[in-house]
Amino acid sequence: MQNSKRFSPEWTRRKLLTTGTAGILGVSLPELLAAESARAAGSPAEAKRVLVILEQGGLSHIDTWDPKPDAVAEHRSPFRPISTTVPGIQFTSLLPRTARIAHKLAVIRSMHHDKSGADAHPNGTQYALSGVHPSSILEMPDVGSIVAQLMGTSNRSLPPYIMVPGNSEQAAETRTGFLPRSLSVFKTGGSDLSDPKWEVADLLARSDNRGVRLHARQKLLESLDQSYASETNKSALQGMDRFYEQAFDSLTSHEVSRAFDLSAESDGTRDEYGRGHRGSCYLLGRKLLEAGVRFVTVDVRWPLTPDTPGGFNLNWDHHDLIYTPGSCGTVRDKAGGEGRYGIGHWVMMGSTDQAFAALINDLDDRGLLDETLVCFISEFGRTPRLNKFAGRDHWTNAYSIAFAGAGVSGGQVIGESDRDGGYVISQAYTPEDYATSIYEKLGIDRSKPIYTSAHRPVYFGHYGKPITELF
Repeated sequence: MQNSKRFSPEWTRRKLLTTGTAGILGVSLPELLAAESARAAGSPAEAKRVLVILEQGGLSHIDTWDPKPDAVAEHRSPFRPISTTVPGIQFTSLLPRTARIAHKLAVIRSMHHDKSGADAHPNGTQYALSGVHPSSILEMPDVGSIVAQLMGTSNRSLPPYIMVPGNSEQAAETRTGFLPRSLSVFKTGGSDLSDPKWEVADLLARSDNRGVRLHARQKLLESLDQSYASETNKSALQGMDRFYEQAFDSLTSHEVSRAFDLSAESDGTRDEYGRGHRGSCYLLGRKLLEAGVRFVTVDVRWPLTPDTPGGFNLNWDHHDLIYTPGSCGTVRDKAGGEGRYGIGHWVMMGSTDQAFAALINDLDDRGLLDETLVCFISEFGRTPRLNKFAGRDHWTNAYSIAFAGAGVSGGQVIGESDRDGGYVISQAYTPEDYATSIYEKLGIDRSKPIYTSAHRPVYFGHYGKPITELF
């Protein structure tokens, strides 16, 4: 502190705020709140908010949304088609509860990648999150980050873009691209949200900083303002202080605490979603939307528990033993599917079917579905042919996703894949079209660019076309 060149008022205050508040505020939270204030006005829209269910790992479309009873017998799914609430539309027997809400869903069976690459989990997930092929020269932000930049949130105490829980390796594929890091997704953390001891990371004050001590820290910041403010930097400090004050509000807000408090939900609601990790994640997604978060992504991977021995990697990457009734094994002696359970096990499709159907019904019952766009996606599908390890590998030539809410006409199937589920034969759509449809539903003007820090205009959402059947 004796070096006057290093002890300027502006540097000292910035350094003190960074080092003194990072533990209780999170380094980027005040910056995120500042960025939110710069949101652009959107045009009239059908959706006010978006919930993306990212069932990562490459969910098998022919075992779920797109049954193929006439496929070659040795490669056919053992899960037969079942009727839904919509005459002529069938899902497989892994989706009995979802079949009862088919009249609220639009299922696209003609998703594909029209460019090579993005056929592995990291770049496939990045493609799904951004809606721009990873081979793009300019790294593009997540759709959620762009929405956060342009629309912010309707609750000043909560970030506009949240991922639940965001702790799998593919959650690391989120990007802010050319946007400020303050617009990155806020990840709740938590390996098992059904654990009564779980609480959200970083957005609530640490236990040793709550109450009187947190208030004292806030007063310290105020005194630093008064000590180092000058006529030249007073307006800048006052502007930034507004966001620090907002960040403190988040840490002390009962509304924020309630948004993450699953114990406040009724036993009936908890049972409807399912008491495990996946049901808790889907339910938290609904709570965050209800609290005013603009864009929520639920990225679930069932945790290793005493009830799931060998289940240390429970995503949808079923390279081997996809139809085993239990664990796919723990030794890497097959195609890389170890650590999973078969797709028909309850912790896999059983819990997914239950939680998704409960989510759609719950949003509808609460009057939220009309203004919420719900997207059920995976980064790609799985091969129409079983490999020598009785599994299915990555497949980008045809797969399925589903939509609900925000003016989406339910009870429809969009597009078609061939008899084996291998290739799209009508109404082909891409992840670019998916992302463009989200912007369109939100009423975001895609003719106006977003500017980089170097004032370079970047257009977004123009890589694809809106999926017309959703409008």
